Amino acid sequence: MDIIKPSKNDKIVLGVIYTLLTLFVLAIIGPLIYVVIASFMEPNALLTKGISFDISNYSFEGYRLILSDAQIIGGFINALLYSAIFTLCTVSVCVFAGYPLSLDHFKGRKIIMTLFIITMFFGGGLIPTYLVIKYLGMIDTLWALVIPGAVSVWNIILARTFFRGLPKEMSEAAKIDGASEIMIFMKIVIPLSKPIVFVLALYAFVGHWNDFFQALIYLESQDKYPLQLVLRRILILNKVDPNIVSSIQEQAELARLSELMKYAAIVVSSIPLLAMYPFFQKYFEKGVMVGSLK
Repeated sequence: MDIIKPSKNDKIVLGVIYTLLTLFVLAIIGPLIYVVIASFMEPNALLTKGISFDISNYSFEGYRLILSDAQIIGGFINALLYSAIFTLCTVSVCVFAGYPLSLDHFKGRKIIMTLFIITMFFGGGLIPTYLVIKYLGMIDTLWALVIPGAVSVWNIILARTFFRGLPKEMSEAAKIDGASEIMIFMKIVIPLSKPIVFVLALYAFVGHWNDFFQALIYLESQDKYPLQLVLRRILILNKVDPNIVSSIQEQAELARLSELMKYAAIVVSSIPLLAMYPFFQKYFEKGVMVGSLK
């Protein structure tokens, strides 16, 4: 078979594409490498010398402080718990809502889908939502972080599109054998839907893990704060109250400790997300292509 050689114009276009992709990758990897190295460096050395590969400037004190901070450990556990429960709820809702909406014989599916889509463009706003959560008695509870965002119309659309692409012959054969819709859903549809289930789970977990605004509004007890609010205190509210220190040396030490913990906290908070991607990768590639062939 003759190999078609790219023309001169094709080589120029490919060269531009490769250059842009290389710059794009460097723009992403550069800050990550900076944060990882900075998490091991002394703040004074980092401020004066910048990133350095001199081992004498490295220290594990930032990670030691984080692992010994009860609030950070508690926030980490809370964030894992909240994100796991939210993921379970939103994936269940989206899958159970997406499957019937994918069936042609389901009456009223167009009306229901239209109502769902309307909610993507119009919402009640922050204050009405807060009042609803308050009157339902969910303020300062786990459910204030889980229930309001459990229904994602976009994820329902993804699930419905995936279900519509499954072979209908299998469900028809199961009906001939006497299987009910629930049995078809549990025994046939769910085992074939691992790609979309894992993609929805990944979207839900990452989105909830990175979110701090809902917790900032609805949670009042500090022992219920997720890691994101704790990081906000370290990264954004990095200010020393002059009333709690008695000397300039103590202020400088508190500022150094906050700077030391800043980058280490970022690395620690990224560990669950980095650990998830290798296991979800094979399903993620299939799930993100939902409906593309059609």
